[in-house]
Amino acid sequence: MDVRTPDSSPWMPFESRRRARDEKREAVLRTAVQLFLEQGYHRVTLNDVAERLNITKPALYNYFRGKEDILFECCVLGRERVDEVIAEIDAGGGAGLAKLRRLIRAYAEVMTSDYGASLVRFDTRDLSEANARTVRDAKKSIDRTFRQYVTDGIADGTIKPCDAKMAAFAIAGSLNWIGHWFQRDGELSAEQVADEFATRLTEGLAARRPRKKAPA
Repeated sequence: MDVRTPDSSPWMPFESRRRARDEKREAVLRTAVQLFLEQGYHRVTLNDVAERLNITKPALYNYFRGKEDILFECCVLGRERVDEVIAEIDAGGGAGLAKLRRLIRAYAEVMTSDYGASLVRFDTRDLSEANARTVRDAKKSIDRTFRQYVTDGIADGTIKPCDAKMAAFAIAGSLNWIGHWFQRDGELSAEQVADEFATRLTEGLAARRPRKKAPA
């Protein structure tokens, strides 16, 4: 007779179950955002997501209440990646131009990711009013940070005097378009795109250093 001991329980330990659930939830997000970007949010159904994952549609409801919840979570993940970078930059300090260049580079890399592209490729009108407000507020917060770094640079002399608001709009607008055109199999890698944008978008703002006088 096969007598089971407490150690032979067919259920996984709690931590293992939670980790497995998190991995499955992440798989749903990755698959859904890829489909949204490939085919358009309105054309993709939950059946499409389930089919690509080789699961049933009802199984998706173990992780999300519906398609809008998935879209909102993708936008949140994109925003969180930017927030993490801003926190690191603020903690490290430095001159305004250096902080701005770091943020541009990091933001450009985020825009090359699926979650980053979610922030700019999808219409907030497809979200509930509360979720749409959250996404809009996140975008405004990012814009304010760009503006603050420009202002800091003007104050410390690393950025030449300019309209900080207009400079921030120009920078953010350029970076957001990366989410529309970047292709992973393109000529430039995400790192190369980020480096190029960090250079091009700051070289026109950098204050010129005074030339050293030649010895008499």
